[in-house]
Amino acid sequence: MPVLPPATLAFGAPGRYLQGPGLIAYLHDALAGLGTRPLLLLDAALVDALGPVLRDGLGPLAAATHTATFAGECCDRAIDAAAEAGRTHRCDLVIGVGGGKAVDTAKGAAMALGVPIAIVPTIASNDSPTSRLVVVYDDAHVLVATRVMPHSPALVLVDTSVIVQAPARFLVAGIGDAVSKRFEVAQAVAAGGRNFFGGRGGETATAIARACYATLRRDAAAGLEAVRCGVPDAAFERLVEACVLGSGLGFESGGLSIAHSVLRGFSGVPSLGRSLHGEQVAVGLLVQLCAMPAPDADIDVDDLIRWYRAIGLPATLHDLGLADPVDAVADLVAQRTVATAPYIGNFECPVTAPMLADAIRTAQRRVDAVDAR
Repeated sequence: MPVLPPATLAFGAPGRYLQGPGLIAYLHDALAGLGTRPLLLLDAALVDALGPVLRDGLGPLAAATHTATFAGECCDRAIDAAAEAGRTHRCDLVIGVGGGKAVDTAKGAAMALGVPIAIVPTIASNDSPTSRLVVVYDDAHVLVATRVMPHSPALVLVDTSVIVQAPARFLVAGIGDAVSKRFEVAQAVAAGGRNFFGGRGGETATAIARACYATLRRDAAAGLEAVRCGVPDAAFERLVEACVLGSGLGFESGGLSIAHSVLRGFSGVPSLGRSLHGEQVAVGLLVQLCAMPAPDADIDVDDLIRWYRAIGLPATLHDLGLADPVDAVADLVAQRTVATAPYIGNFECPVTAPMLADAIRTAQRRVDAVDAR
């Protein structure tokens, strides 16, 4: 990340963002000018379903494309293997197809090779497709590093006829990842924190994050109904745009705060490891709102919790898989978060471990009270 003067406003975005049903059929045209010898990194679970469709979409590029499969964790070993395949076949472009970890592995390989990357997400469970971030785990599924590509993805192609076929849980998780951005960006900007381009967030990132939130609250229920029907409609398209593009632009150019920081702490609790990134962020947002010294006049937290329940978002650590009482892990999560999260300082007041542990407990009590009504 470049070191810029503190007052520098910085904003970034992928080279092109394309979204709509059936777009994989136009992949060759969308890739024009990016490369002639692609490395296609494809999630192993999608080889049968999407392999032939991708070959058809690549058209004349298909013969020069080397396909590698991803089947596991986004870790150094997987990134190195993909990069070595790219070197062996002299690839000058990486195409990442799959979910967040497959996409991040493709990003890591493109970074190692020094070539552009095109991303074709198959789920909308988070905003990774538009960003430069590569979230790396170890073999035990513990988050160990967040790396940053020197350039944003050259192309993000979102085929909504593919996205709508994915289980609804993934889109719900995408909503959870996106819903925090309005509040995280506001805190990061107010605290003067650096965004992921090395500068400060401005009015544009703030406006995008707020528009993203408004779309989620308006279209989540209707968009999820489209998943149940298996046919993308206008509400579904708006919802996917918010979860992938709006959320991605908002966080990367605005900054993150407590809602994402606590994921560092959650990663130290093995029973939470089966939950999705966006599910954890949704819980983290409630922790952030409960950590605020004074209530946010712009948000009714109880109403937000009821909305979570209506669309199926987890609201507590127990919803994420915790079997123990929250009191048993609150201090551990808080200490690990404060010690390791890089953007924990993007908040209106200094965040200490006791303060954060108290917010975790308060969030649990707040949800319990809403559920009891």
